Amino acid sequence: MKKIALFTLVILALTLAACAPKEAEMPKAELPAGKAWAEGKEIYFVHTEASDAGVAEKLTGMMKSPVILVPSLASVPDESLANVYVFTNGLEGSGPFGFQADVFDNPPGTDGYSPLRRLNVIAWGDGATARELKSVAEVLDAEAAGELTIEQPGVVINMPFVVWDGGQR
Repeated sequence: MKKIALFTLVILALTLAACAPKEAEMPKAELPAGKAWAEGKEIYFVHTEASDAGVAEKLTGMMKSPVILVPSLASVPDESLANVYVFTNGLEGSGPFGFQADVFDNPPGTDGYSPLRRLNVIAWGDGATARELKSVAEVLDAEAAGELTIEQPGVVINMPFVVWDGGQR
């Protein structure tokens, strides 16, 4: 009886292995990655969904890849969100408003990492000397010095990292 059960398991395992898709048969998805900063290091990420229709449309146009509208993302509890800081003025760059690249907190491997990001919109103040900021600490120091303001419009964006310091997908 044990030999029959063992034989049956071996046949089942071989059958399942034969049915599994080969790596060459698996579809590959390509998404355009954006460059940003996290803890002073260059990272790359993708936009996949957003809770706001205007933001989804803007990111879709910017990246030439669909960003799906998912309004329920705005209901995700705060403790499940990380932050992204986006600049509306200052130095020209690759950010969604044509200014410097975004700044992220909590990269993969740190406490608080989440691909779901609370949008923080930054505006440099009049008379402030805009400069490239590469970490949340630099952003918050500039805010404390009165150089910029940060607003949270209540938008959540799914922005998983694809390349970061010490890792990639």
